[in-house]
Amino acid sequence: GNNCSIGSNVIIRKSIIGNNVNILDASIIGKKGFGFFPNDKNNIRYPHIGLVLIEDDVEIGCNNVIDRGSLSNTVIGFNTYIDNQVHIGHNVNIGKNCLVCAQVGIGGSTKIHNNVIIGGQAGIIDNLVVKDNVIIGPRSYVIKSVDENTYVSGNPARNHKDHVKQDILISKLPAMYKKIFNK
Repeated sequence: GNNCSIGSNVIIRKSIIGNNVNILDASIIGKKGFGFFPNDKNNIRYPHIGLVLIEDDVEIGCNNVIDRGSLSNTVIGFNTYIDNQVHIGHNVNIGKNCLVCAQVGIGGSTKIHNNVIIGGQAGIIDNLVVKDNVIIGPRSYVIKSVDENTYVSGNPARNHKDHVKQDILISKLPAMYKKIFNK
């Protein structure tokens, strides 16, 4: 596309890049994904023939890896910003106006809708759907799909308010134990 900026030591393969895209230093875009048919003797890599489609007004930070699709495409939506050291698996679709903070890992074939914020060091397993206007707290581990307009956090990720209440109760367990058992 027009008006793009590609940093030093960037590798781009099998990709289509829109307008006004910034890809910072040392990112790898369009490499083969991590997809195998397990076998007792040999793991057999399945083909990755899809592309990476990066829409307009996207920024991809330093040291990111974005896998190309296996049979479909990996898509990064309009006006999405991805911080440094993020891995995006094959066939992932990220919608418009998303923010992905540093050191996030997104498993293959996950669908992230629009206006989603993913906090630093969060992990999302493969084949999930994260709907519109979701916030995923930092260091959260998402193991099931997330409904729209939700804030999740923790390991495993769950409603943020519930997570905070549970952490408060857990912190009170030693005092409760002493009171119950007089120890």
